[in-house]
Amino acid sequence: MTQQVATNITWHEGTVSKEERFKNLGQKGCTLWMTGLSGSGKSTIAVALEQVLLQQNKHAYRLDGDNVRHGLNKNLGFSADDRTENIRRIGEVAKLFADAGIITITSFISPYRADRDLCRELHDKEGLPFLEVFIDCTLEEAENRDPKGLYKKARAGEIKGFTGIDDPYEEPADAELHLKTHELSVAESVQKILDLLKEKGLTSA
Repeated sequence: MTQQVATNITWHEGTVSKEERFKNLGQKGCTLWMTGLSGSGKSTIAVALEQVLLQQNKHAYRLDGDNVRHGLNKNLGFSADDRTENIRRIGEVAKLFADAGIITITSFISPYRADRDLCRELHDKEGLPFLEVFIDCTLEEAENRDPKGLYKKARAGEIKGFTGIDDPYEEPADAELHLKTHELSVAESVQKILDLLKEKGLTSA
């Protein structure tokens, strides 16, 4: 657990509740946490989902693993500790977006179950919905896709600690949604997520 380092700080409470923000936007803020192997389809589905939600006049924002590492988390590598800190920061950012009333879509490998559970806990403490979406794809299929050529490099020993090859991926034990992307199209996957949001009452306030 990251320790509080700054001292002499006080939480400044506002006067606007999240319920007021949700009502103003006509939807409820939440976080859709997509987790899965590299090449499983997380980013592709996230991009398509964000587009569809905006076409439906919903407020959505996508937080992508590689994109975040170009800015907020540019000082983090891929060691176990850095992976944990990467996901902790994203969990905090996603929580803020959800609190603002945004349907927040994250696409991160997030290989460790404990790290994902921490993100869920951050949301639970604030009464914010956290929906884990397991983007499930066989390792064989992910390697066949290999859109970034990373599996090839990992197999050649050019990348160390690569999830699925020489670093573990801990599958979700109880995800809200399980999508087998080697069997489903992108459109079918998006529709299942939209159905989940509707079922949870998150696309209306």
